[in-house]
Amino acid sequence: IQAQVLELLKTAQHETDAAVMMITHDMGVVAGTADDVMVMYAGRAVEAAAVDETFHAPRMPYTLGLLGAIPRPDASSEAPLVPIEGNPPMLINLPDACPFAPRCPIAIDTCRTSEPPLAEVRTSEPTADGDRPHRAACWRAHEIEQGAIDGDPVFHVPEIPESIVAGIPREERPEVLSVTDLNREFPLMKGAVLKRRIGTVHAVSGVSFDIRKGETLAVVGESGCGKTTTLLALMDLGRESTGRIVVDGTDLAELKGRRAERELRHNMQIVFQDPMGALDPRFTVHEIISEPMRAFGVPKDEADDRVADLMATVGLDPAHADRFPGAFSGGQRQRIGIARALASNPTLVVLDEPVSALDVSIQAGVINLLDELKARLGLSYLFVAHDLSVVRHLADRVAVMYLGRFVELGDVDEVFDNPQHPYTEALLSAIPVPDPRVERSRERILLSGDLPSPTDESPGCRFVSRCPLYQTLTPDKQEVCTTVVPGLTGPAGVDHTNACHHR
Repeated sequence: IQAQVLELLKTAQHETDAAVMMITHDMGVVAGTADDVMVMYAGRAVEAAAVDETFHAPRMPYTLGLLGAIPRPDASSEAPLVPIEGNPPMLINLPDACPFAPRCPIAIDTCRTSEPPLAEVRTSEPTADGDRPHRAACWRAHEIEQGAIDGDPVFHVPEIPESIVAGIPREERPEVLSVTDLNREFPLMKGAVLKRRIGTVHAVSGVSFDIRKGETLAVVGESGCGKTTTLLALMDLGRESTGRIVVDGTDLAELKGRRAERELRHNMQIVFQDPMGALDPRFTVHEIISEPMRAFGVPKDEADDRVADLMATVGLDPAHADRFPGAFSGGQRQRIGIARALASNPTLVVLDEPVSALDVSIQAGVINLLDELKARLGLSYLFVAHDLSVVRHLADRVAVMYLGRFVELGDVDEVFDNPQHPYTEALLSAIPVPDPRVERSRERILLSGDLPSPTDESPGCRFVSRCPLYQTLTPDKQEVCTTVVPGLTGPAGVDHTNACHHR
C-alpha cells in the first residue's frame, strides 16, 4: 500500500507540476522521492542539502547517526546497526549550545557553549545536483569526510558476541517450537439482537513451521493476513485453534490441567508492539519485571536480585527500578518489556512488531539488544513485522504470509535475494532502499485487482486475483491456479520453498 501511495504522489506531481513537501522518518522514502533534504533535530534544521549529498556525504553527526541506524533490505544482517546513544532533549528552555551535543561522539567544548548556525560547507566532490548549497549546523562539519574525521569514524560499530550455537548445523540444534497444520477460524455473525452465523473467517489456514535453538523466524505480510493471529494462537496454547503445536518437546494437546500449562509458560513469553500500553503505569519497573517470577513462585529475595540482573542485561540502570514507566523513553520502556519477557528464563520469545513504535535511532539499539541476547543466551524468536528491512537484519528464516497461508518460507538471504512467489516479489520491490542512486534504478511491482475475502472458500490459489504472473499464463495453466491449492515445495537440500504452481 505504501508503494502505491508513493507512486500516486509521483503521478499527481507529474500531472500538476506541483511541488511536494514530504515529512517522514523513513529514509528509504526520502531517497526515492526527494530532490532536497532538510534534517531536523530538537525543532531546528541541522543539515540541508541535495538528496545525493545528504546520503553520500553528510556533514552533521546526527545525519550520520540516522543513516547508520537504518537496517537495509539489500544488505546481509551480519554487521550490527549503529545506534545513537541517549535520548532527544526536552524542548523547554534549551541552552545556547548544540542540542545534539549530549549524544554526539565528537562534541567539543565549543559545542556545549554556543549553538552552531546552519552554515554552508564545502562538498567533498562535485555532484550532479549542481551548485545547490550544502549546509550543516555543526562546529566540526568542515572536518567530516565520508563519515570520519582524519580516518577515524564518527560513529563506531558496536560488537555483538558470537552466538553460542554458531557452527552447529541447523538440523543438529534442538527444536524449540514445531507447528503442524495450524488453523484458526472465527465465526462471521449478523444481526443486532438475534445473531446468526453467516460464514467463517479463515484467519490462519494450514500453517506449518519449526524454530530451532538460537534461531529467529520472521512472519511477514500485509495487514490482516493472519500474522498476529498466528502468534496469539500459540500464546493461547492452541485452545481455540486446531493443529499440532509442540514446545520444547511437549505436545500442547497432551497438557492436562492448569499446573502443566503454568510450567510450560516458563518457556514462552511475548514482547508487545506498544511499549507503553504493555506496561501497567501504576507498577514500578521492579514490580513489572518481577511479576512473572511472583506468578511462578520465585522467592522474593531471589526475584529482587534477578530484577537487578535483568535490568543490567537489557541496558537499564538497576538503581531506577523504583521508577514508574512514565519516567522512561519509548526505547527504555521496550527494554523493560524485554526484561519482563526474560524473567522466566524462556527458550522462545514471541515478538509482535517490537520496534515499530520507536524512533529510528532508538530502534537500532533495541534491535542490537535482541541480537545480543539471542547470541549470549541462545534464545529463539518468533518475530512478526511489516518492516522488511528490520526482518532482513534480525531474522535467520522468513515466512511470507498471504490471507492466512504461507506462500514462501526459507533462509532469509535466499528469500530476499531470490524471491520465487509473485507476492514475495511484489513485497520486496515495495521496500524503499535508503540510497537515492539505488532507488532511481528500481522498478516497483504494483499489485492490481481485489483482495479476496478471508471468508471465501473458493478452491485454488488465493493470490490469483492480484497475481501478475497469472495474467501471462495460458488458459490451461490458469485453470490449475484457480482449482488447485498450491503447497510449499522447493528443491531438495535448499532451505527455500514456495507455494506457486509455476515457479
